[in-house]
Amino acid sequence: MDHITSKLLMYGDMPKDSILMELSDICTNLRNNTQSKDVLVTRIYKQIKRILVTATEYGFDKNLWHNYLTFLLITDENPFSLTCEKTGAGHGSINALVKNDFQEYMYLFHYDFSWIEQLLGIDCFSRISDYQAVQKPEQMYNQNVSEKVRTLSEKLETAQNADEFFQYITDFYKAYGVGMFGLNKAFRIFSGKQGVEFLPINNMDRVMLDDLIGYEIQKKKLVDNTRAFVEGRKANNVLLFGDSGTGKSTSVKAIVNQFYKDGLRMIEIYKHQFQDLSNVIAKIKNRNYRFIIYMDDLSFEEFETEYKFLKAVIEGGVETRPENILIYATSNRRHLIKETWNDRDDVEVDNGIHRSDTMEEKLSLVNRFGVTISYSKPTQKEYFHIVTELAGKAGIKMPEDKLKAEANKWELSHGGISGRTAQQFINYIQGIEGMQEFE
Repeated sequence: MDHITSKLLMYGDMPKDSILMELSDICTNLRNNTQSKDVLVTRIYKQIKRILVTATEYGFDKNLWHNYLTFLLITDENPFSLTCEKTGAGHGSINALVKNDFQEYMYLFHYDFSWIEQLLGIDCFSRISDYQAVQKPEQMYNQNVSEKVRTLSEKLETAQNADEFFQYITDFYKAYGVGMFGLNKAFRIFSGKQGVEFLPINNMDRVMLDDLIGYEIQKKKLVDNTRAFVEGRKANNVLLFGDSGTGKSTSVKAIVNQFYKDGLRMIEIYKHQFQDLSNVIAKIKNRNYRFIIYMDDLSFEEFETEYKFLKAVIEGGVETRPENILIYATSNRRHLIKETWNDRDDVEVDNGIHRSDTMEEKLSLVNRFGVTISYSKPTQKEYFHIVTELAGKAGIKMPEDKLKAEANKWELSHGGISGRTAQQFINYIQGIEGMQEFE
């Protein structure tokens, strides 16, 4: 194996402690007899365990070796793969070099591990080449990544030569992109020694806008703005504000699910991470995706000044905001920043116009959002409508009068009328076995 990996050029820049490089080093030591068999078996089992851990995380099945190699190929962000992501495979000398790499990958795909198993008296490679994974709930692994890897892996298994292998890989890059952005919908950020890192959110809700009952005008405004954005037309930053539990965060998650196939991705960032915003933008501005930087429950107390930095990043700094990035925020506050009567102390009167510099400063942040969408608390009639619609989707057969009566009692003791309260009420009913209490 080491004589194969040593010939990789564009795809050969892997850490020495990666699974592939570790297995290559094991082959060198085994062939040269520079380590004992016990040590080599221990090292192999460690790498097999790492493959199994990856397979569990992403729901791989059947040939785990092929799945692992495919995962490497579609997450390798190199100059060639990043170019293919944006424009597809063009013509040039680079293609010949990459095809040489893909020829070596084909050798890795069909690598015969039998000589290792015979010398060391093990059979673990044979077992992972026809692996029967234990069935598990989709919530336990990233199904979106799993399906893509397994589908491409099966295609690559059938490739007759490097040209076909090249075509399958580059078609994937063009369709889905490369790296974690190509595989995942949403991310959080982590600031470490290596700078800003993107951490995939694997268990994002699969909610769609149709699951949010009511708020049709609000949903349309959000869809129209987002569709313009993903289609490359002018679009605005969006602030969704209003009462808690009315579906603001749900709407943003649903919009990402709806437009994911169009290249939309979401990066969730918290208030204490605003200092990393510039670095986040620098990392994503040249990628072939449309990014929503999402700020949930955004608000500032009077003593917090992070909003000034946010203002500059959204609009007004020296660097123009990249056209592939928008900011969507949710808040229970219309003006985001807490206002006090003291803010009016510097009021000036000029020709009958009253102006407060402090108030203007605080209101200037919300003005950076070109679209503001209000989510108000539903009326009782709307609340009952939400309850009955959710009950129908959940398959609850309770008579409507009884359902409304129980929903009314529930909201009186559980935070008042809201879409969230309605969903919690439905969850409660579903959690009662047989619903004997209500029959």
